[in-house]
Formats: sequence, C-alpha cells, structure tokens
Amino acid sequence: MQRITATILTIGDELLIGQVIDTNGAWLGQALNNIGVWVARRVTVSDKWEAIWQALDQASQDSDVILITGGLGPTKDDLTKPLLNEYFGGKLVLHEPSLKIIEGIFSRSNRQMLDVNIKQAEVPDVCTVMLNPRGTAPGMQFEKNGKLYFSMPGVPFEMKGLTENYVLKAIQDKFELGQVLHRTMTTIGLGESFVAERLSTLENALPDRIKLAYLPGHQAVRLRLTETLQPGQKAAIDDYFLQMKESLSDILVTDQDISFAELIADLLLKYGKTVTTAESCTGGYLAAQLTAISGASAYIHGSVVSYDNRIKENLLRVPKQILDAYGAVSEQVVEHMASNVRKLMQADYSIAVSGILGPTGGTQLKPVGTVWIAAASEAQVVTKLCHFRYDRLHNREATSLQAFNLLRKLIEAENQTPEFPG
Repeated sequence: MQRITATILTIGDELLIGQVIDTNGAWLGQALNNIGVWVARRVTVSDKWEAIWQALDQASQDSDVILITGGLGPTKDDLTKPLLNEYFGGKLVLHEPSLKIIEGIFSRSNRQMLDVNIKQAEVPDVCTVMLNPRGTAPGMQFEKNGKLYFSMPGVPFEMKGLTENYVLKAIQDKFELGQVLHRTMTTIGLGESFVAERLSTLENALPDRIKLAYLPGHQAVRLRLTETLQPGQKAAIDDYFLQMKESLSDILVTDQDISFAELIADLLLKYGKTVTTAESCTGGYLAAQLTAISGASAYIHGSVVSYDNRIKENLLRVPKQILDAYGAVSEQVVEHMASNVRKLMQADYSIAVSGILGPTGGTQLKPVGTVWIAAASEAQVVTKLCHFRYDRLHNREATSLQAFNLLRKLIEAENQTPEFPG
C-alpha cells in the first residue's frame, strides 16, 4: 500500500514576521498523522499571488493531500479564493447556503452586513463547498489528478471545525490509509542524550514500521513510539513500549500522553483530593495550568500570587523575621508559604514557589535561575532547590514542571505505592 503524503500550506504575512504564531500547521499535522497520512512538508508563504501559486505548484508535485489555511477574509490582501479559482479553472458563483450562514452571524450580532461579506459566500463552481457555521468564510475542496486540495480559514476555531467535520472523512474516503498507533511517555531527571543511550539497544532492534521520537523540553523528555500498520499486520508497539518503561523506570513520570498539570489533576481526582498554590516568581502560572483543564473546580480551591513580600507576610503569614533572615527565595519561606496557603484554602495539598527567573535580580549567592519549591500536605512539607539556566519564560516553565513533579511524588507517596518513581 502506497504511503499517502500531505503538504500543509499556511498563508499570511503575519505568520512570517512572527506577529501571529502558526498553530494551525501543528494541529493539522497531528490530525493527519492520527489517520495515517504522512506530512511531508509544512510551508508558510506571504500574501503574494506568486508565492502562493509557486507553493501550490510544488505541493501538487509531491503530495496527495494539500491543506491550505488563510487568505479567505473579505479584504484585498486575501487572495486565496481568486487564486484557487484561477488555478482550477473555475468561475465564482454565489453559494446560497453559505450566504444564509453569513446573514445569520451578522443578524445575531446586530451588525450591518457589507457587500464584501456577501462576496465571501462566492465560491469557485469547480469546488465542493464545506459549510462553515463558525465563521463567514466557507471552506472549499478541490480534486485534480487524483489529489485532494482543501482551503480553510486561518482562524483556528473555524479551521478545526472544518477539518473534523469534512476534511478527515474526505481523505479517509478517498485513500486507503494504514493504521497509525502512538504510545507516549514522559521522563524527568536525565537529558535527551542519556535517555537515548539507555534505549540504544532497544531502538536498534525496532522493526522498520516502528519509529522512536525524542521530544526534549526544559527538564523533561517525552518519548513517542509510533507504529504504522498495513492491513492484516499485528501490532507490536505495546511490547516495545513495555521494554522502554522497564529501561526508564527510575525516571519515568507518566506513560500517558498528558501534561504535568493533567497528571496532577488525574491524581487529585483519583484520590478525591484538592490542591492550592502560593506563587511568587511564577505569578499564577501553576494555577492557570490547573484551571485550564475542564472540571478543575473539583480539585483546586484557589491560589495566592504572593509576588510582593507584604503578601507573603500579611496573607500567607510568613514571619517577617524569616523573610529578613533568609530572603524571599529560601527554603524557610516556601515551607511557610506552602503550609499556610494549604490551611488558608482548606486544601489537602499545596505547592509554593519563590525564585529569581531573570534576567535581572540575581546575586552572587542567589544567581538568576535559583528557585525554591515546596509541596505540602497535612502530614509533611517537602522542598526542592533548583538552579535553572534558561531565559525568563523557560525558567518559569521549568519551575512549573519541577513543582508539579514534586507534588506528584508527595501525592503518590501518601496514597499509593508509586508506579513510576521518577
């Protein structure tokens, strides 16, 4: 069976200059991979006719599926639709079902509908229209020389709806696709090269249809095993995944494809426990990750952002003499923060962090990247000193991973025999 390949083409000057981050390409790549389509290329081009045309020509030469996002708005720099109309030799016609959707959107928002909005309902007569109830630009599907082309708005919310409701099914109906299986784990404590060294024998023994990918981050390394099955083949991925877990058991955090915050949420829900945070240097980042998960009210009681020492002293009851003697970035201070915020919020567990994320604020004794972390329960408070070497943003990310991991160990130690001691 021939491998089906895809090109993802994202359009927009704002993507090239970094004004907007291209999240569409990453999301589409994952969606295609999940159904067995191999993404050969992701390309971003400007809002220029020649650039779009050349990229489309190139994609047409070596891909079976071409996904295009962007350039479907009502302004003059939105060239995708007229370009595709010319590329496929069509004529623009008014699509009444799309016009009704657009009229409904303007009616519900009590806004006046302009002529340019009506023109958004025009589509090439050679395309199959993908209705877009989430926005004013319909999606378009074309077919030429056995290849499928999909044009969607650049707005992620709209693009995802069209992909899930139209695009993936159309690809699966058109092509015979192999089954793709994924297994993912996360480790902490060893860098990518050391993890790879441990797995070298196993990796060399993998059959061609199974690939191991290393996804290093700040403090953690994710490992993804992928198996592509042809019809009639029996999966072997779980056997190799088990061997990986055994080889990395001392640094393994989770054998699920979830974030550290999701792991904490799962543990709290599993044991019927609650948590709160006291955050200085992270400024609420830990709580933001926990509350970003649906159903967070079941396990998080609240958070205190104690950036200023007066908040540490007056709200979290950190004694002034402790702050004066040891400084805000100290083991003694985070111990008090963790213990007292847990009592204040009446939670089972708490996390507290205080550090110097940089680039300013460091001293000879406490350089930039110095962070103290504490996790507390009714029975105990555990602490960890970290020295990070990244920029401010990545020091914050590293702090959150280490804080969640410290809390994970405490929860597991008090509620079960840890499955993974990493």
